[in-house]
Amino acid sequence: MASILVVDDDQNIRRVLKDLLGKEGFNVLTASDVDKALPLIDQQDLDLIVTDLKMPGKSGMDLLTLCHEKRPAVPVIMITAFGNVEAAVAAMKKGAYDFITKPFDENELLNVIEKAISESEMNKELISTYFDKETHFSQIIGKTPVIQQVFQTIQKIAPTDSTVLITGETGVGKELIAREIHLGSQRRDHPFIKVNCAAIPETLLESELFGYEKGAFTGAVTNKPGRFEIAHQGTILLDEMGEIPFHLQAKLLGVIQDKSFDRVGGVKTIKVDIRIIAATNQDLQSAVQSGKFRSDLFYRLNVVPIHIPPLRERKDDLIPLVGYFLKIFTAKYCKKINNVSPEVMATFSNHDWPGNIRELENVLERMVLMSETDILTLDQLPAEIRGAISTVEAPTLKEKIDTISQMTEKQMIIDALNKTNQNRTRAAKLLGISRRTLQNKIKEYGL
Repeated sequence: MASILVVDDDQNIRRVLKDLLGKEGFNVLTASDVDKALPLIDQQDLDLIVTDLKMPGKSGMDLLTLCHEKRPAVPVIMITAFGNVEAAVAAMKKGAYDFITKPFDENELLNVIEKAISESEMNKELISTYFDKETHFSQIIGKTPVIQQVFQTIQKIAPTDSTVLITGETGVGKELIAREIHLGSQRRDHPFIKVNCAAIPETLLESELFGYEKGAFTGAVTNKPGRFEIAHQGTILLDEMGEIPFHLQAKLLGVIQDKSFDRVGGVKTIKVDIRIIAATNQDLQSAVQSGKFRSDLFYRLNVVPIHIPPLRERKDDLIPLVGYFLKIFTAKYCKKINNVSPEVMATFSNHDWPGNIRELENVLERMVLMSETDILTLDQLPAEIRGAISTVEAPTLKEKIDTISQMTEKQMIIDALNKTNQNRTRAAKLLGISRRTLQNKIKEYGL
């Protein structure tokens, strides 16, 4: 059951939303102002925050800023009076998920809330990223040549305005690659707007992308800008691009070519300055051949293609990825786990990882959370992976030796760093290797 925090100084609004959302099966918490909301944000496992924009004392904009600092994964929806639409759009450019105007339509509100929670569930900013966010572009989590090539491509194209098409299976990190492109561009200080085309009902997708005018359809009680308008001067990511229905593809082609469009029910052409990045787990070329996707749109999108291979095709990245996530989750759950048994690593190496990095991350988080020892062992593996052990080919002697050698080397580095109080120069001397070699090993193992 998803938990929603409603923040509004109007007691009637709080009561109405609590009743409405409670009937839909949500766990609803309420607060009358930002100061009362902050302890709930700190203490509760929230899935969504719905807040009024204008409140006495700290505003909804202040709450948005604080939420991004404390819970960046939790989407925030703004509620605002009709006259404050511009302020609400400004809030979206600062990272709010969406806004609803008073008096709000219950169905519209529920649609936005369900969409926000659905996207949040799919993307829970799990830390599945190829990059160390603190050192932009400096540490890709992956040493295979194909991932290094992705890194080099990003470095070349990020400063440009080229349209990019990112392909790859679910869970490989397409959205995070798009964010890195945005952060490496001149648009980094402007909005990064993501639209998950698969999560939005086909009947709502056009108005979500292009906005609508008051009276355009039943429930359109105000004018509302679409995602393209909100992304002005920034970057828009069209995720799951292959799900866009054929009748909308022509209008989307016009946006890419002319950077202009009309709102649903509107007569005024709107110009925007945006960079477009598309992502898909589908084979768009096959969709073109079968007539499901416009060829002219495909070629407009496929200016710079970036393909992210599945994890099963780059098993050499397992050790640094495991090391990275182990470091993240031991810190998150205050555990003292500093190693993974060779048997677990051998099992990981033989697993196909259909959910890719997202699956690996979930598995490691679960193992760290449940572990009561300082090493992850086979008995801590989730049932779905443990049950598959007998169905995979046994690792060769060389694979076993390589795995044990790598895990032993990693443990020796950990011990040397602990003995020297994390002094890398002294640790390298203790290990009999150069400081540069030690630094490379630390990066490789995610220490």
